Amino acid sequence: MPQNLLDFDLEGLTAWFTELGEKPFRAKQVFHWIHQSGVADFAQMTDIAKSLREKLQLHAVVQAPAISYAHTSNDGTRKWLFDVGVANGIETVFIPEDDRGTLCVSSQVGCALECTFCSTGRQGFNRNLSVAEIIGQLWVANRSLRGEVNRTASNHGAGEIAERPVSNVVMMGMGEPLANFENVVTALGVMLDDHAYGLSRRRVTVSTSGIVPAMDRLAERCPVALAVSLHAPNDALRDQIVPINRKYPLRELMAACRRYLVHAPRDFITFEYVMLAGVNDQPEHARQLIELTRDVPCKFNLIPFNPFPDSGYEKPRHDTLRAFREILQDAGYVVTTRKTRGDDIDAACGQLAGKVADKSGRVMKRMNQEAA
Repeated sequence: MPQNLLDFDLEGLTAWFTELGEKPFRAKQVFHWIHQSGVADFAQMTDIAKSLREKLQLHAVVQAPAISYAHTSNDGTRKWLFDVGVANGIETVFIPEDDRGTLCVSSQVGCALECTFCSTGRQGFNRNLSVAEIIGQLWVANRSLRGEVNRTASNHGAGEIAERPVSNVVMMGMGEPLANFENVVTALGVMLDDHAYGLSRRRVTVSTSGIVPAMDRLAERCPVALAVSLHAPNDALRDQIVPINRKYPLRELMAACRRYLVHAPRDFITFEYVMLAGVNDQPEHARQLIELTRDVPCKFNLIPFNPFPDSGYEKPRHDTLRAFREILQDAGYVVTTRKTRGDDIDAACGQLAGKVADKSGRVMKRMNQEAA
């Protein structure tokens, strides 16, 4: 079976080329063609010897997940559903802004962590994504978006635009990235590699619900910007809505955040906080957050809950959110409120569901509980 070259970082590709009897610099050439130029057809890699191109045609492919559909929101947000086999699909979202283009990348088919407010978690869990399926989301997005930009420029008489449209990557799509550690770290290495996408560590963010040992490993292996899905200021509440807290409670999580900052490219942790009306959005919750994070340099990203069917939660009132934010700001914290983008195509935070052939049995268990 041909080897999918999207599964390799540069070190892995060089080792594979060596097994083929090829010199290491050839791997670097092919790596450039794949990731910097977005080329999948070996015949188009014109500075490579014909004999090598023919060898690659026999032994290798460049194959990203196939697009099942692509939608564009009224605000310009793009969402792709990628087919990852056997009734499984993953979703990827591109958010264009004036100064950046951010791609939200998935790491698993579904999610096993069961955060109660997240549509992805309600779909159950099937499997981890491969390196090719993770980096393939970025590869496809750059190709698709660059093609659109170049067509627009051509229509206006401009030359081809070589820049890659994706300037920032956030591992905040479907799944818990640190539960698919090795594949995610390899994909991160490709994103950061100057011979591939050349993204800054400050422009690549991994979001985690708080798998403490994996946070420590990430700090050692590939320290990028870190976002922690916090969502509650005390263990009792977080145990209910973010069940991984029962294994790694807040005291351990805050200690892991402090350790991570020793290696991090930024001098703060971003705490993501989904605002759930009447659940975690009261003034006392804001004051508890201040006490909890007193020794952790951080900023808060408040996320108004994005509704999905049968979630059981509601979006907070605007004045409630404002009062919560002001308490944190008055205490000296930097606080942002995430603008809801792409909710008309279910591309907003917490709404990604894709298609999951659930192997965990959680969906059936929940249905039985609800029917009882």
